Amino acid sequence: MWQTDFTYFKILGWGWYYLSTVIDDFSRYTVHWELCRNMKVNDVQRTMDTAIKKANLRKGQTPKLLSDNGSCYVADELKNYLEDRHAMKQIHGKPAHPQTQGKIERYHRTMKNVVKLHHYYSPEELEKALEEFVNRYNNERYHESLQNLTPADVYFGRADEVLKIRQQIKSETLKRRKREYYKTKLVQI
Repeated sequence: MWQTDFTYFKILGWGWYYLSTVIDDFSRYTVHWELCRNMKVNDVQRTMDTAIKKANLRKGQTPKLLSDNGSCYVADELKNYLEDRHAMKQIHGKPAHPQTQGKIERYHRTMKNVVKLHHYYSPEELEKALEEFVNRYNNERYHESLQNLTPADVYFGRADEVLKIRQQIKSETLKRRKREYYKTKLVQI
């Protein structure tokens, strides 16, 4: 399942821009994001086309799409487009209940807490900041809910390998500390 939503930014001298984001529900990996001038059906369609291309889905792999009830998401035009073009089923959250899309809502909040620390004077400046944030979020930022793995580790199937390496390091560290502890005890005697 994928979650999608819009959030907004004001660019000084340019006006409002809208960020369309698609994240993987299981791994919280940001599959695709796009800065748009509007929040219309064609913006969602373009975002979804690129997300599907980037995800490199195999035949038969079709995620469901979870969104809120914004006008661009409830439009029949989008529903038909997703079904006809991508064989994708769309699910809407309960009205006035953003917790249903809690992962993307939290993602946007986290992202804004970092990105909105600066003023942006052009869409290109904002896009650069968003790109840096998404790269860090996907590849470097550990998530407690993902066993302290990155979204990329989970999304690309590296979770078991990373956890196994961590367990080996932990085991070796405990053995080394135990040896060092007993060495100091023997020296004291």
